[in-house]
Amino acid sequence: MHYGKIKKCDIANGPGVRVSLFVSGCRNHCKGCFNPETWEFDYGDLFIQETEDEIVNALRPSWIQGLSILGGDPMEPENEAALLPLLVRIREELPEKDIWIYTGYPYEKIKDSLLLALADVVVDGPFIEAEKDISLPFRGSRNQRIIQLREKST
Repeated sequence: MHYGKIKKCDIANGPGVRVSLFVSGCRNHCKGCFNPETWEFDYGDLFIQETEDEIVNALRPSWIQGLSILGGDPMEPENEAALLPLLVRIREELPEKDIWIYTGYPYEKIKDSLLLALADVVVDGPFIEAEKDISLPFRGSRNQRIIQLREKST
């Protein structure tokens, strides 16, 4: 898997201060996408063990609420397989952190995903330019939903 960017102090993609990982690879190709360079699966840098370590260490401070994974699309099969060990590690080492996943796929199509079993929230649905609404928190168009997958335990 490749990734385009890691933001270590993000306040736009979920509540609180977050670490955000922008993965590469997306087959949805939404018109008006804010990150079309990440459509290509080989865009950016290779996600390696050092990248995973960097993300986990960036999540350690108490003032970081959690991790957001965007794209591209984390739910592409190639990305999902590569992200699974990262999410398992976060659940084991940092269970107090929440995990948000942004995807262009509707929840109903991906609800059985192992990634979603480890996530707290999924923001689903394609970005639809005609439904763009900059006043919405944590999403770009009115059709997208913020779905709570599990209650935070801490």
